Amino acid sequence: MSLNNSSNVFLDSAPGNTSRFQVHVINESHESSVAVNDNADPPHYEETSFGDEGQNRFRISFRPGNQDRYDNFLQTGETAKTDASFHAYDSHTNTYYLQTFGHNTMDAVPKIEYYRNTGSVSGPKVNRPSLLEIHEQLAKNVSVAPGSADVVANGDGMPGDEQAENKEEDQAGAVKFGWVKGVLVRCMLNIWGVMLFIRLSWIVGEAGIGLGVIIIGLSVVVTTLTGISMSAICTNGVVRGGGAYYLISRSLGPEFGGSIGLIFAFANAVAVAMYVVGFAETVVDLLKESNSMMVDPTNDIRIIGSITVVILLGISVAGMEWEAKAQVILLIILLIAIVNFFIGTVIPSNNDKKSRGFFNYQASIFAENFGPSFTKGEGFFSVFAIFFPAATGILAGANISGDLEDPQDAIPRGTMLAIFITTVAYIGVAICVGACVVRDATGSMNDTVISGMNCNGSAACGLGYDFSRCRHEPCQYGLMNNFQVMSMVSGFGPLITAGIFSATLSSALASLVSAPKVFQALCKDNIYKALQFFAKGYGKNNEPLRGYFLTFVIAMAFILIAELNTIAPIISNFFLASYALINFSCFHASYAKSPGWRPAYGIYNMWVSLFGAILCCAVMFVINWWAAVITYVIEFFLYIYVTYKKPDVNWGSSTQALSYVSALDNALELTTVEDHVKNFRPQCIVLTGGPMTRPALLDITHAFTKNSGLCICCEVFVGPRKLCVKEMNSGMAKKQAWLIKNKIKAFYAAVAADCFRDGVRSLLQASGLGRMKPNTLVIGYKKNWRKAPLTEIENYVGIIHDAFDFEIGVVIVRISQGFDISQVLQVQDELEKLEQERLALEATIKDNECEEESGGLRGLFKKAGKLNITKPTPKKDSSINTIQSMHVGEINQKLVEASTQFKKKQGKGTIDVWWLFDDGGLTLLIPYILTLRKKWRDCKLRIYVGGKINRIEEEKITMASLLSKFRIKFADIHVIGDINIKPNKESWKFFEEMIEPYRLHESCKDLTTAEKLKRETPWKITDAELEAVKEKSYRQVRLNELLQEHSRAANLIVLSLPVARKGSISDWLYMAWLEILTKNLPPVLLVRGNHKNVLTFYS
Repeated sequence: MSLNNSSNVFLDSAPGNTSRFQVHVINESHESSVAVNDNADPPHYEETSFGDEGQNRFRISFRPGNQDRYDNFLQTGETAKTDASFHAYDSHTNTYYLQTFGHNTMDAVPKIEYYRNTGSVSGPKVNRPSLLEIHEQLAKNVSVAPGSADVVANGDGMPGDEQAENKEEDQAGAVKFGWVKGVLVRCMLNIWGVMLFIRLSWIVGEAGIGLGVIIIGLSVVVTTLTGISMSAICTNGVVRGGGAYYLISRSLGPEFGGSIGLIFAFANAVAVAMYVVGFAETVVDLLKESNSMMVDPTNDIRIIGSITVVILLGISVAGMEWEAKAQVILLIILLIAIVNFFIGTVIPSNNDKKSRGFFNYQASIFAENFGPSFTKGEGFFSVFAIFFPAATGILAGANISGDLEDPQDAIPRGTMLAIFITTVAYIGVAICVGACVVRDATGSMNDTVISGMNCNGSAACGLGYDFSRCRHEPCQYGLMNNFQVMSMVSGFGPLITAGIFSATLSSALASLVSAPKVFQALCKDNIYKALQFFAKGYGKNNEPLRGYFLTFVIAMAFILIAELNTIAPIISNFFLASYALINFSCFHASYAKSPGWRPAYGIYNMWVSLFGAILCCAVMFVINWWAAVITYVIEFFLYIYVTYKKPDVNWGSSTQALSYVSALDNALELTTVEDHVKNFRPQCIVLTGGPMTRPALLDITHAFTKNSGLCICCEVFVGPRKLCVKEMNSGMAKKQAWLIKNKIKAFYAAVAADCFRDGVRSLLQASGLGRMKPNTLVIGYKKNWRKAPLTEIENYVGIIHDAFDFEIGVVIVRISQGFDISQVLQVQDELEKLEQERLALEATIKDNECEEESGGLRGLFKKAGKLNITKPTPKKDSSINTIQSMHVGEINQKLVEASTQFKKKQGKGTIDVWWLFDDGGLTLLIPYILTLRKKWRDCKLRIYVGGKINRIEEEKITMASLLSKFRIKFADIHVIGDINIKPNKESWKFFEEMIEPYRLHESCKDLTTAEKLKRETPWKITDAELEAVKEKSYRQVRLNELLQEHSRAANLIVLSLPVARKGSISDWLYMAWLEILTKNLPPVLLVRGNHKNVLTFYS
């Protein structure tokens, strides 16, 4: 592929070619610059301003005279293909590869494809060039490799891209709805329920026009606040299927989303039964009037309800297109019924209607009905509880978010407009019916006013009717007594009945669609693994047919009960719980201050959302307190279940954001508090390498840091920086994930350095945050020190010196088998690969059994060749290899067992603490913390201290007093008085033989030769050094004898670590001290604190 740098490549595209962005590129080549400079005007540059969401999200500022180039700019909010003359990553032609803004560069211009998720249904994901690709030197063959542009443009050919494209093709024929048919129609139908036609007149009669409007207004406040919060969440990113569940789960996480999603889907399923039973009851009432009962009222409700829900199921299963058409028809009927009512209020009333309390608009009736007139047992909150369910239904559009063309635009616009329209209708009906109909009426045309009768301010009396007997005996008509007031007032009564049918059926149909859609989204997320069966969708719209039938079964079961008065309050509370969590989601996301919280819908406030959440919770208890308690108990149980199961999802919830903010605030607050000895805790850097390679070292450290201190597993990558950084970055997430999987409360950190000591020095200085900085270095004992290169020993001892220089305590852990099991892990990986190949071969053989013999054999050999399976050749030394492999296997088995020894529960035994030197108390604190752990709880502390032979009892009493003041329980105290005597000859001889290869022996040579040897091998142990520290060497050898005598049977030995004075003790002599000190013993912890108090007896 040749690079074309001619100016023609970068000219403006033709005006006729429409594109998302068309940029006039200023050619920066030397040749063309002269021509450009002929124009005296300074160059103009385009500006692209992102704002004005109402103007389809983008606004282009044009330079003078060039606006005609943008006349065909697409304003649909969807991406369009960039014009071929200007494309940073043209995946179809190699000519424009590596050309952006006229330069040969791999840097890509911003594109929406880079920000999509893998598998996105809105378009394929493309991977931008990595930082490594544009930072490292460009490979020589990049520009000539055929098809290389395609590889880069398509994200190195990732399988996810191809799957995303296929998924996009599959979704091409899906039916999508706009904001009117998808949201507005559904919300209006759901909010305008049976309450509008049957109960609203009774509410006005009880509460009066004034309080009635306040009840409606209070309900609308709840729904409006929820709608605002929902709009903010919807416009903060792409919204997919799942409605309220999707919004809550992506905002608050799977715990809240999973709990509310299940009960919300169930509530919608039972709501189907509620609405269908309401429809059936109305039909049964009509059958009663015409004496056409089939069996009895209860069974008739069951029969009619069952037939109705089957028909609704058929409409739903037929597809969203048919369901949407049915909803539009039902809305038209409902609107006609409402208009019919308003027309009826202005039609002059006849005597029959007057006797039932309808007198058209009268100021006296309005004044009489303005105030409340609660009957016995009723009050403001009881009436509010009856009305509020009528205001719900605002989630009807959001519940089918997966079937909307643009949910981010449709849900806020449709929901808020539906709330406004329905509120106006409710208030209008309430005022009109309150101004036309009196509260009580007898229905008798003979109850007219007798001349000379005192009306006592009665509106009906002033209009010629005497309904005074309704004060003493029940009446059947009027706002307080007749639920069919709207039918009486309307111009044509049967239209109100049709409106009731429309309201109930539309709500039932909306719930029948909502429940499976929400349930399918919940199942797809696999939060409840047992429900995965219902995640499957069918057809171009991915219809949840299995969910439809499950909803049908639930609805049918509750229809057959035919008594829903008990469960109705619980269902209403389920919906309110969803509203509360939507409001809380908006508040929580705002409070977390995450940079990712950028809703395009700006009309919201976090504190208003919190108020909305509290208001929803209060309304739950107002409606029915025991139903609210049941709702909270169910939600809490599901929350605990999901939290326990810990689903493997990461949605970037505000809970995560708030956790970060909380951790950051706490860390900053901690820096303002001075350290106190009472709050000291070991905060450890553990040089494990990869945490899985030295599990025993990590386990023993985790035992005394879990839930009490910081633990950082550290790894140093030594070698060429480029390779080290690449290896380090690729393994960071994997190794931290291993810690989480194994429930180890630790962090993983890694550095790349030129040498091991430099890397550890960097970790010691830079690890941690604020007060949460390491104060203790934990390393494994270098078991192979006698065979190790000089640089390794210098680095090993050097990091101990560095730790002391930084005033960091040191813990060296030694176990008999060593810690490193990387070879065992490598063998396990190879065995797993071999097992996978074996299974693949077996599958290949099985697939070819049914094929023809010749074809089958050819296929088998072909696939076997791909698997690199070859016939094993016999080896002459196979017997030797077998013996060696058996020996290695035994060693590996012992190593594996040793690597898990600290995971097991330690039986009854002892932790022997040899507190020989006061280091501030760390040597005593670590074993004490161990005894608090479940695995070490049965182990008792035995304390060993040095003392004088003639003062053993006094020393013992003194130490017992000190330990009691420290409140540390111990089983026994031993005062060792013979530490400083010479060791036996055999032990000392062993020590001398061990250090012999590392001695200089300069005293046996002449001065010149000795000086030369010192220059050539300065690391060797000189005779002068050995003589100067002979007493210390005796002590180390003697201590091992004492340890063998007293602590050979201990579960763990904690021993004061000897300190090597810099410049005085050579590295090899110090390693010899550590070796002789811990030889042939149970697990040993050599501990040396930083000589600052970590224990106190003050309160």
